[in-house]
Amino acid sequence: MTIDQRETIIELYDTYGSLLTDKQRSYFEDYYFADLSISEIADNYRISRNAVFDQLKRVVQNLEEYEKKLHYVEKCSRIFQLEIPEQLKEELLNILKGEDYGI
Repeated sequence: MTIDQRETIIELYDTYGSLLTDKQRSYFEDYYFADLSISEIADNYRISRNAVFDQLKRVVQNLEEYEKKLHYVEKCSRIFQLEIPEQLKEELLNILKGEDYGI
């Protein structure tokens, strides 16, 4: 996995992580943020390495699927690339987040 791929996965997690189960978030955070190996995670949770591997793979697939359907990260990126005043960018992001409409 390249650094860019890892950064993309982490960005997706930052955006959609709340949609994952508690266990999925724990495995993901242990692997990507605490830099634990699959073996260490398996030992910590008393499950097989294969189970951890499968869960991590499923988490990444879920995150990618959320983005494929919602395009939220893509939309935010496009807003940041616009050559408009920063305040307008912030307003657009707030609308996208639903903050201006109480969503």
